Amino acid sequence: MELSEKIFIAGHNGQVGSAILRKLINKGFTNIVTRSHEELDLTNQLTVEIFFKQERPSCVIIAAAKVGGIYANNTYPADFIYQNLMIEANLINSACLYNVKRLLLLGSSCIYPKKAAQPMKEEALLSGLLESTNEPYAIAKIAGIKLCESYNRQFGTDFRSVMPTNLYGINDNFHLDNAHVIPALMRRFHEAKINNDSEVVVWGTGEAKREFMYVDDMAEASIFILELSKSSYIKNTKPMLSHINIGTGNDITILKMSEIMKDVIGFKGKIIFDASKPEGPPRKLMDVSRLTKMGWTYQTNFEEGLKKTYSWYLNNF
Repeated sequence: MELSEKIFIAGHNGQVGSAILRKLINKGFTNIVTRSHEELDLTNQLTVEIFFKQERPSCVIIAAAKVGGIYANNTYPADFIYQNLMIEANLINSACLYNVKRLLLLGSSCIYPKKAAQPMKEEALLSGLLESTNEPYAIAKIAGIKLCESYNRQFGTDFRSVMPTNLYGINDNFHLDNAHVIPALMRRFHEAKINNDSEVVVWGTGEAKREFMYVDDMAEASIFILELSKSSYIKNTKPMLSHINIGTGNDITILKMSEIMKDVIGFKGKIIFDASKPEGPPRKLMDVSRLTKMGWTYQTNFEEGLKKTYSWYLNNF
């Protein structure tokens, strides 16, 4: 890709989009186009088409999505499926209409069946029932993959999709009510340290395993896949199984994660595990052998990533 190529990042204010924006700027790309939600409603087909007609981007990165935790997904399922479907459909169709050379769709590991074999291979897609709590969101993300594949097959476009694992890092959501496990625990440990509390309670037994990836590594991997030649991307994927998992390929118990978190934060009290509380599936890990074979592996180890995240948290909260 040329450094002067016009790149439109949809969703540049979110955790994923902002990480990709930072990486592109660091790499020397000079013609990056962004729009806030107030400036461009991605669910409105006409305004999206007008934007593409005026701006004519050469490359599009779709990091925009309506996201939320279990409560939000259960309370507003129609919003989650409708808004995400419309965002993807409008951007992908306009990209085709206005001859975008390359497009990258960011998805989610929730596309995989609830009982998918671990680690989860790309081939697990559509092989079983989804987790019911976020099924509408997952269906929309699966539709996004299939939109990319269908336009490629019918129009010869070069639209790609990647599925990141659990992410953490800069620009995360640290609200205790609806944050993911890393930012929620980080805030809990931090507040316990400030208040000189004697203990921090963590839900579950601590035995469940999860994979965590620092968001800047995810951005690096996304740009790596975006910059691959079309022939290289085709060689490593299939026309109707073209998405690529992004992750570390390593998982960690919630117990070990909590101990590392405690050390990074500097909390001196005890960690108590409440086994009466839910902890989700025993293991959730992405198979990243396809990405590794293509020549990319992650750089930031978990402790280093937590230190960077905590430093950002202290400066922003």
